[in-house]
Amino acid sequence: MSVLSAYPITHKWPAQHPERLQLYSLPTPNGVKVSIMLEETGLPYEAHLISFESDEQRSSEFLSLNPNNKIPAILDPNGPGGQPLALFESGAILIYLAEKTAQLLSQDAATRYETLQWLMWQMGGIGPMFGQLGFFHKFAGKDYPDKRPRDRYVAESQRLLGVLEQRLQGRDWIMGEHFSIADIAIFPWVRNLIGFYEAGELVEFERFSNVQRVLQAFVARPAVIRGLAMPARN
Repeated sequence: MSVLSAYPITHKWPAQHPERLQLYSLPTPNGVKVSIMLEETGLPYEAHLISFESDEQRSSEFLSLNPNNKIPAILDPNGPGGQPLALFESGAILIYLAEKTAQLLSQDAATRYETLQWLMWQMGGIGPMFGQLGFFHKFAGKDYPDKRPRDRYVAESQRLLGVLEQRLQGRDWIMGEHFSIADIAIFPWVRNLIGFYEAGELVEFERFSNVQRVLQAFVARPAVIRGLAMPARN
């Protein structure tokens, strides 16, 4: 068993099960990507809640693991070569876990890169654009008298939903019949857009029937249900 005590983050968030992968997260769209992945693969893990209300993501212990002070981050005691591995950025973690477990990312080279293409599409488009729309619609931006910033992100979010709608035509999931890390990356953000951000009417979500259909299938998966609730809020 690898010793994790050398990592300062374990001093603030002690590992009760140091033989398991340690997840430091919060149930946000980026955070639940990793908890859903862990639930889907069945890889044993221990989840630690990082409280933004207490600014814990800026603590020296958390920054020792992720200098970018964002969730999620992981510490795997059984990384490559049997050595501990610390990793941040949700996309990188999804790829790592897929390779570690040989699940949810095809071994066929062409299919693999096509899957990674959609993962990168989420990271470069869906996440940033939906996040900005949420800011300007639900949070401080709603008080701005100039609605051009909000409308810019509405238009771009609609465009991205249109791309996703077209991709899902005749498909069960992003990659067809096989559920993958691309779905795990994308659909928490779609769920957040119409749920937490309350922007469904704003982006005319009713127009995107394929996206609606696959989102419903996504949130009905038992592993997704469990992953959406992790780490549990106190």
